[in-house]
Amino acid sequence: MRSLFALLLLLAATASASAADKPNVLFIAIDDLNHWVGYLGRNKQSITPNIDKLAARGVRFTHSYCAAPVCNPSRAALMSGMRPGNTGVYDNNEDWRPVIPEEKTLTHAFRQGGYFVCGAGKIYHESYKRREDWDDYLENEGGMPKVPAGQSDGVGGIKFAPLDCKDEDLNDWRIVNYCIDQLGKPQDKPFFLACGIHKPHMPWNVPKKYYDMHPLDKIELPPYKKDDLADVPPAGIKMAKPDGDHAEMIKTGRWKEAIQGYLAAASYTDMLIGRLMEAYDKSPHKANTAIVFWGDHGWHLGEKDHWRKFALWEEATRAPLIWVVPGLTKSDSICERTVDFTSVFPTLTDICGLPAPAHLEGKSIKPLLADATSAWDTPAITTFGRNNHAVRTEGWRYIHYANGDEELYNESTDPYEWTNLAKDPQYAATKADLARHLPTINNPEAGKETTAAKKEKKQLKKARGKDKE
Repeated sequence: MRSLFALLLLLAATASASAADKPNVLFIAIDDLNHWVGYLGRNKQSITPNIDKLAARGVRFTHSYCAAPVCNPSRAALMSGMRPGNTGVYDNNEDWRPVIPEEKTLTHAFRQGGYFVCGAGKIYHESYKRREDWDDYLENEGGMPKVPAGQSDGVGGIKFAPLDCKDEDLNDWRIVNYCIDQLGKPQDKPFFLACGIHKPHMPWNVPKKYYDMHPLDKIELPPYKKDDLADVPPAGIKMAKPDGDHAEMIKTGRWKEAIQGYLAAASYTDMLIGRLMEAYDKSPHKANTAIVFWGDHGWHLGEKDHWRKFALWEEATRAPLIWVVPGLTKSDSICERTVDFTSVFPTLTDICGLPAPAHLEGKSIKPLLADATSAWDTPAITTFGRNNHAVRTEGWRYIHYANGDEELYNESTDPYEWTNLAKDPQYAATKADLARHLPTINNPEAGKETTAAKKEKKQLKKARGKDKE
């Protein structure tokens, strides 16, 4: 009897030690943050010192791309490890929950692995909640102050305004507070902590001091070619909608003001990352907590006569990706390999010693975290709408639309994608080589949102007082 008791104690101690050995995860998602962050150098006007410091702690990827340039399908793909063509989730009005069961989610893999899984803010698209995927979640994140009557709230659908308010008046402050509290708590299990920050999602309404960081008379327009769409095929033009947001922006003459608003919102987000990383440094769990920081997709601010995401070009698809993994990553490492965000799920299970579910479509990039210069031959794939895909390698972007239209850009010589080479016969072999990577599964669209989901979405929008793209 005594020997049996001793054996049970040994097994319990072994299990406890095993749990302690598993790294915790701080999972930071940023909404609508494109590659205008300081450490990437794409736009010198960006002021993001805290994000830059985070990047210097580990491996920063210079060519990281979303699975879809839209909030809902991008997040559904990252959290399930399945591409939009597999799930049929291509846009914001397609409910991901019926086609992605709980057992196929990233949170489920961690809960099955013995983790306490908690979070706050925007991880999935908040039109479609499924809180049973989490052990704990912040339900009341608060709202946002409104633009005073009589003050401009932007240009058409592009919403921006400096506000006379405090940092803590925005819901993102409360979201980060929840995560700070979790980092400071004693934990009897390894934890997966998700922090979903809304800004710089529109409206770019943040305290005026962040606008003051980017004086209007110093704002520069992004590199722009007036006839840039002349060689873009009809399918690409249809996505760009140049007669919409951009035409209105030119008409009003407020292009620089809009850019100021985006930069201000990004700087507000950077302040939040500074708060979060200060808590991380003070956390008793720091030595055993990995960080992955990602943006859900890019954002156009007038390039190619286009605003927002909703396109397959560089500006809409590229977003930050930073990994800090104690004992694995080396500080100040730069990885120039092309990766997409279907790699996040398998990489997290890999570094945490959890089984990788069979349904995952992405590959673990753990070898790149250990050595950022390692060989890598897998391109990044982005999908927008059924059977519209972009293939991105370190040197090229190839876009193939459902109707057969094509675009091809030499990223080494043409980083702003001003010259479409798809019809040039001398690049036929290059195009054919890239086309080999196009997804072959292009399932029909998932069911459109139900009446109940629409009602929930309307109530959420009203409660937050914010634009829900």
